[in-house]
Amino acid sequence: MKHFLPGWRGLTQLFAFTILPLTLLLLFIAFGGVNMHQQDMRALVGERDERAVQSSAAALQSELHHRVSTITSMAVLTSSDLTFDEILATTNDLAEDFDGGIAFFNNANGLIANTDNEGFWRWVSQNSETLSLASPSDASTTLSTSLEPVFSSPVTDPVSGHSLVIVSVYVPSENVVVAGAFSPETLAVETLLPTYPVGSHVTIFLLDGSRQPLYVSGVLAEDSLDPHHPGVAEALAGENGVLYVKMSDTEHVVAYSPIELTGWALVTEEEWEMVVSPSLQLTQMAPLVLVPAFVLALFALWFGARQIVQPLQKLEAKAAALAWGDFEAIQESVGGISEVQHLQMELAEMSRKVQSAQDGLHDYIGAITSAQEDERMRLARELHDDTIQDVIALKQRVQLAQKTVKDQTSRRLLKELETLSEETVENLRRLTRALRPIYLEDLGLVTALEMLAREMSQNHQLPISFHKDGQERRLLREAELSLYRIAQESLNNVGKHANASQAGLNIAFTADEVKMEVSDNGRGFEVPHSPTQFAPSGHFGLLGVYERANLIDARLEIESTPGTGTRLTVRL
Repeated sequence: MKHFLPGWRGLTQLFAFTILPLTLLLLFIAFGGVNMHQQDMRALVGERDERAVQSSAAALQSELHHRVSTITSMAVLTSSDLTFDEILATTNDLAEDFDGGIAFFNNANGLIANTDNEGFWRWVSQNSETLSLASPSDASTTLSTSLEPVFSSPVTDPVSGHSLVIVSVYVPSENVVVAGAFSPETLAVETLLPTYPVGSHVTIFLLDGSRQPLYVSGVLAEDSLDPHHPGVAEALAGENGVLYVKMSDTEHVVAYSPIELTGWALVTEEEWEMVVSPSLQLTQMAPLVLVPAFVLALFALWFGARQIVQPLQKLEAKAAALAWGDFEAIQESVGGISEVQHLQMELAEMSRKVQSAQDGLHDYIGAITSAQEDERMRLARELHDDTIQDVIALKQRVQLAQKTVKDQTSRRLLKELETLSEETVENLRRLTRALRPIYLEDLGLVTALEMLAREMSQNHQLPISFHKDGQERRLLREAELSLYRIAQESLNNVGKHANASQAGLNIAFTADEVKMEVSDNGRGFEVPHSPTQFAPSGHFGLLGVYERANLIDARLEIESTPGTGTRLTVRL
């Protein structure tokens, strides 16, 4: 026994002066790091929710502006030679956003014409005095300043029982009120779904100026909404921001933003701790796992270094492979004592959750890309329906002015203005085609790529050849759109950065795959070794191309060296 006392004394000293202080230091760092990380996550969730609610409020404001533009356009048409029924017939496409229908009233609030839901509009006519509709008192003396929209408070359709909001405009020259009804709940669902998908932890409150709920959704939707709920008064006062509210044992993040056109308020609420994924929580606790493993390893040295050191070395190599994305390497057993095996199981479980989190991020990027395409389509539609038509109308006014002006200088200036209007219309149409590839929807991928190559060649003054091999076949909409956007981004990069004298766009259809290739004879560049280096190297365009290819499970290949040009290939 005396022979082993020096060993035990040395081990005690080692534990007291080395292992114990290191263990306490690790615990302090671990718990301090977890606390700091939680505070950072809390602030990050608040910033994310604030940006999301502002973006959603802006989207709702844009949709409301679109409905106002529709009603205003129909109000302008009342001054033409068209009858009310003809106006409703010619503007049928514009009326799709009004699920409650559109109607015309005279000054006595008598119903003149309507699209559908006649029972509701007759009820509106009979109860117009209690509804907030546009009237002569809301209008100015001239038509150019009188078409001011008026939004009503929510009303209940006595026929369907649905809640509707009426937007109306009074036309003094015709003594007519144009009104359209839409469901605020349907508007909120269609507009907010891209930002707040089904199953999210966020609760959404959309309220009118009198603090009456227009739309409520989420995990807290079953609770009654207090009119003095945090964020409501601030949003109704026109403010944006975020609040942290203590509720029971949790802290909620309340983000709010106003919708200035209607005086509504958009408020979101969620528990910020629900946003932290299980894999991230496990990562926070990873330092604590090392403490018992380290202590157990010290005592296990008495039973054999081979049972600990060698398995840990193997586990270290597998953890390094895991860091490079090899999720299968950690699954192979390294042996050793039970603690090492348990540690490997924890790492394997953590790798599975990290892989699951990466898959979730992949889906999130897909949702963002889809929302971006939807926003592009909406913007293209608004440019086509509103801006281009306004510029065409301006050009026609210039042409009419030319016929009445005799002075040559004035005629020359009007001619220049007409030419500028034509160029503006063409530029807007080219921008609309870039935002919304109509050839892709109507004629397919091959035709759309051919038109893209032709247009890019004109825009960049660069010869771009197009070639197709094999029998063309239609692909899924997501696949066709992703391939088109990849080609669009690649040709843009060629035109802006490659300094090339010629380029090519080829697509080949075989029984096994679809291969698209973009090539040029430009100056080339050093291709990063992995996609993770695209952003640090400044290749954000390539990062977008890689993400789009990844979304459709396509393989991306980039061949380039300085001075020899570039070849980008996508295989689906």
